Amino acid sequence: MAAARTPVASGPAATPGPVLFARYAYPPNRLGLCGPDDAPGLLNGASEGADRQLRMLARGFEGAYPYLRLIADENDLADPLDARVVDAYWLGSPLTAAVRPRALHRDLVDRFRGRMATTDWRWLEAALAGGSRPVHAFHVLEIFPRIGLMRGGRPDPIVDTMDACRIRWGRILEVIGDRLVVKVRRLELVDGRLQLGPARTEEAAGWLGGGTTVLPGDWVSLHWSWACDRLTPSQVARLAGWTDLALASANRSL
Repeated sequence: MAAARTPVASGPAATPGPVLFARYAYPPNRLGLCGPDDAPGLLNGASEGADRQLRMLARGFEGAYPYLRLIADENDLADPLDARVVDAYWLGSPLTAAVRPRALHRDLVDRFRGRMATTDWRWLEAALAGGSRPVHAFHVLEIFPRIGLMRGGRPDPIVDTMDACRIRWGRILEVIGDRLVVKVRRLELVDGRLQLGPARTEEAAGWLGGGTTVLPGDWVSLHWSWACDRLTPSQVARLAGWTDLALASANRSL
């Protein structure tokens, strides 16, 4: 069977920052989980490259946008939607590592301290002292459970939700129209510790609209069962490394 092609986004060097942000932000937004109530605007804006519209929508993401602003400020970059900043937040990069723990601590105090129990805040502060940085995996694995979603005695559905929310990486096995069959490692809770299990096969939606194409063997980033971007091997290594760091931090404070 001849390999079909389906469009997804190109890498951060070629994709404008607002478009790259929208490609990652749209999958949960379409489910009503975060950001402004305008999923069609994100979808159309990303496909058409509507810079002004996407910038306005991005500011409505109360979870993600402050991290972008923090990464930009800490790296002396004027634009929170600079493609390098967006890439740093979703995948992790040297820009993420450059954020000072004190600056991240101030940001989290302002945004989340009042929503956490004292014990949870102490665990989070321990994670910050251990080297956590403002990458999306940190938010999913550390902030998400600390505001009440991990300690209700029902770990499996919660872990599944965290797995869907984190940025995953998968290798394409087959392209079927606008669907991708990918092999990806899933998040598991084993003996009280979070870890990545063996790779399994699942389906994801390919991004609809303009962009580059993907083929079997390519790597893609995944967010809520959507392929957000085609990844280079170095991007996969970065994402895997930052995910491992976030997992280690989360396990220290479970």
